[in-house]
Amino acid sequence: DECISDMFTRFTTIFNSLKNLVKSYSNQELVRKILRCLPRSWTPKVTAFEEAKDLSTLPLEQLLGSLMTHETTMKNHVNVEVKKKKLIAFKALKEDSESDEDGDVTLITSKF
Repeated sequence: DECISDMFTRFTTIFNSLKNLVKSYSNQELVRKILRCLPRSWTPKVTAFEEAKDLSTLPLEQLLGSLMTHETTMKNHVNVEVKKKKLIAFKALKEDSESDEDGDVTLITSKF
């Protein structure tokens, strides 16, 4: 449940630590690792990247920008759905003749 920018920061920290230990990865390997670590809810986006983009030449920054844009879009869709659910309201109608009789009965019963 972390945001893309937090995940990328953590990923970069790990990658830099590995680089200090003389283990380096190509850009294509880094892109594939990021796409593999995304949760299942991102599967359609990952599939779209794999089919539409050449992962061997896709810059890591472009991948990050696309993922952050998609994350923002997903959050906006959730917010719209929540707002739609909150807008449901019911209107009650009350007839005056029944309310007077009910009020009289209630008053008599409470005094009794």
